[in-house]
Amino acid sequence: MVLLNQRTGRYWQLNANGAQTLRRLLDGCTIEEIASGIAARHQIAPDQVHNDITRVIAQLQKAHLLEASR
Repeated sequence: MVLLNQRTGRYWQLNANGAQTLRRLLDGCTIEEIASGIAARHQIAPDQVHNDITRVIAQLQKAHLLEASR
């Protein structure tokens, strides 16, 4: 998945897990739900996946590609 910030013209490329995470966030899933699914599928500790998701969200928010939910 490729994201474009139309204001800056900057592109961001997400890998498969990043794209799935963004889609599920937009569908209303919680970070915990997403992390649990990815952790089970890839046999990774859920805490590590949660931290990775949180970091990606922070980067997308900093780039103004994702707004914090209210």
